Amino acid sequence: MASTDISLHKDVHHEHDAHDEHDHHDQHFIFKYIFSQDHKVIAKQFLITGIIWAFIGGALSSIFRLQLGWPQATLEWLEPLLGKWIEGGKLSPEFYLGLVTMHGTIMVFFVLTAGLSGTFSNFLIPLQIGARDMASGFLNMLSYWFFFISSIILFFSMFLETGPAAAGWTIYPPLSALPQAMPGSGAGMTWWIVAMAFFIVSQLLGGINYITTIINLRTAGMSMTKLPLTIWAFLLTAILGVLSFPVLLSCVLLLIFDRSFGTSFYLSEIYVAGEALSNVGGSPILFQHLFWFLGHPEVYIVILPGFGIVSEIIATNARKPIFGYRAMIGSMLGISLLSFVVWAHHMFVSGMNPFLGSVFMFLTLIIAVPSAVKVFNWIATLWRGNIVFTVPMMFAIGFVSLFISGGLTGIILGNSALDIQVHNTYFVVAHFHLVMGAAAFFGMFAGVYHWFPKMFGRMMDEKLGYVHFWLTFIGVYMVFMPMHYVGIAGFPRRYYSWTSFDLFQSFANINMYISLAAIIAWLAQFIFAFNFVYSIFRGRRASANPWHSNTLEWTTPVLPGHGNWPGAIPAVYRWPYDYSKPGAEDDFIPQTVPYSETQSSNLPHDKD
Repeated sequence: MASTDISLHKDVHHEHDAHDEHDHHDQHFIFKYIFSQDHKVIAKQFLITGIIWAFIGGALSSIFRLQLGWPQATLEWLEPLLGKWIEGGKLSPEFYLGLVTMHGTIMVFFVLTAGLSGTFSNFLIPLQIGARDMASGFLNMLSYWFFFISSIILFFSMFLETGPAAAGWTIYPPLSALPQAMPGSGAGMTWWIVAMAFFIVSQLLGGINYITTIINLRTAGMSMTKLPLTIWAFLLTAILGVLSFPVLLSCVLLLIFDRSFGTSFYLSEIYVAGEALSNVGGSPILFQHLFWFLGHPEVYIVILPGFGIVSEIIATNARKPIFGYRAMIGSMLGISLLSFVVWAHHMFVSGMNPFLGSVFMFLTLIIAVPSAVKVFNWIATLWRGNIVFTVPMMFAIGFVSLFISGGLTGIILGNSALDIQVHNTYFVVAHFHLVMGAAAFFGMFAGVYHWFPKMFGRMMDEKLGYVHFWLTFIGVYMVFMPMHYVGIAGFPRRYYSWTSFDLFQSFANINMYISLAAIIAWLAQFIFAFNFVYSIFRGRRASANPWHSNTLEWTTPVLPGHGNWPGAIPAVYRWPYDYSKPGAEDDFIPQTVPYSETQSSNLPHDKD
């Protein structure tokens, strides 16, 4: 009965897909590579833009780490680059806050949200579910160009006379709501809000497209329980974005009203330079509730794609079926649901009712359970596997390590009594950089190295990849592990200068050490950049399935054209993790191989 259903579905599906695949071959360069509607080209656009933004964000962090690591040193040598923002050989305090704001905004939104999800959701969803393209190629194209416009606005805001936005990446009022509060609250803040409005539109267009494509365009036989874990991760990421980003849009819309139209949503009893403003009745805590209702799902919008990518790569390179496939799906569903009801753990020191704080604390600690399920299943997949230590596998294992390290400190911060003691210290900075920043970057690197052959038809250099991994992996731990120590000791985040405090003088050497490690880790990324660009043009040519993987994307030509498959789209008969089955001729069985062709390795439940 199942095979009959597949064949009927197959006939209908492939009749729908029987379009002229030559329609796109004679396109002009502009419409083929710039305003392209091909999901693979759009994925590359997101990737390359994200890589550029990552280097910009890393450069900004290196500049303010110079200030933190060597606060007494002169920075006159940066004057040709930074101009008036160097005052008397020192970094301007206002510009320091602008650097911190831009670094956080760029990394969280423009690299780890758009760059990571935009790249791999676009590239893999049609290829892994067996679709010609996204549900709407035009909306997909618009999603990238809204992101690009947002990027341009944010980039040029850094060169305004009054400087970039300087209220932190969380843009808390009143600094963000009062243009006269400080230089970074003026035009730079306005441009930040406009850039984020375009960014949110981009994410909504992309998210709706991803959800529609996964629900409606799966090939014959591709049931939800045969989807790779990557697709489950991208689906849940898109759902989180579609539900939470509109809240951020409403949040900044009210902020615009307060800034420009005299309303008081977030302002009350404010004094500027001794003068009382007329704003009455607002509350900055309202802003925090709205912002973090997006802000905490955003953590999982960043990390969920990494979950899926790492699950795929670990199973492929351990040459074992993923351990607990349904439990992995269930844990991602649980994480996605709980991510919407834990936002106020960012607000334990805001004066909330202690009982309400205990509710959010309980929900926060509960979310550790599905996270632990995922970690256990990754380790169980690795256990006694015939592991192939490819570069993608190294980054995948590094992801698991960082996720464990950062997740353990998250349990501490989830406890309100402990969080109050370390709130706004470097302990918090170290935690979220490990679990969200560095781990997500490792997921991104793993994905780039793994699917580079399908993107560009060539292999990245392995030796350079190993050097890149070890420098980055060691560098990340050298940066963020000491931060936990200074954070527990009370060292505050966002301080431009700490040399006036006798209490913190003993941390001078540690700050210098952290800054040096951060700059070296950033410089190590140029190895990746060289490897990436060089391999596009001169890398070793890839075979059709270089990793001996089971998923559908490896059944296409080495460089698939528009439409992905030159003939009919293959049907799917099995789940994507049939590795090392006893009795099988090879240690992998692609999803497109019917059970009738693998009688020697079939298990009793395979016919279910």
